[in-house]
Amino acid sequence: MRFDVLTLFPEVINAVLKESIIGRAQEKGIIEINAVNIRDFSKNKHKKADDYPYGGGGGMIMTAQPIYDAYLSIVKDLDYKPKVIYLSPQGRVLTQEVVKELSGEKHLVLLCGHYEGIDERIIEEIVDEEVSIGDYVLTGGELPAMVLIDSVSRLIPGVLSTEESYSNESHYNGLLEYPQYTRPVEFNGRKVPDILLSGHHANITRWRRKEAIKRTYLKRPDLFEKFEPNEDDKELIEELLKEIKKENL
Repeated sequence: MRFDVLTLFPEVINAVLKESIIGRAQEKGIIEINAVNIRDFSKNKHKKADDYPYGGGGGMIMTAQPIYDAYLSIVKDLDYKPKVIYLSPQGRVLTQEVVKELSGEKHLVLLCGHYEGIDERIIEEIVDEEVSIGDYVLTGGELPAMVLIDSVSRLIPGVLSTEESYSNESHYNGLLEYPQYTRPVEFNGRKVPDILLSGHHANITRWRRKEAIKRTYLKRPDLFEKFEPNEDDKELIEELLKEIKKENL
């Protein structure tokens, strides 16, 4: 999968995404990440990429020409149109479902805004979708772009060692992840649950599913309301509710 990031700060993208799992995936050729410096395409002698907004107001607006020419440099030799996403607080919120959807694309172009935003005509001309990573405002689109790349890349075959690495994680199947433990067996008087030391895989699987349901019920009731349990889950939920009621007596 290929990601092109249109940005005023390519060094930020390169510094972060060359490390760890995403960095190794690039080295193996599983994913490709290119940070394209919008300023390089500015026709202004000082390489300016912003100007004052028409109609007045505070702040500066990113100008259309450098962004558009940077985009053209990416698509000029392609026989297809990549999906172009503008990272914006006005966009669709990035959830795990959206991440799964985007992982099916072969090429994403991510546009990072700055200042007070970008000229609206660029959105009309090249952007297919706006995506937000949450209901808050950041100083630029680079952090959201990296969040999107990281979350999507993890679902590309070969980036993680096995599908199991992500299929049991929080949000993947509508639930939060069950508790995890490693050595030592006891730490500060707290012990690993006996069932995880039992070697009984069926019981461990059932315990983990129940704990995932419990965590979601207690920590994220909004997610729990959307969860669609199967018959086995319904039995676990019934047990869980009885236990919680007993604890609160």
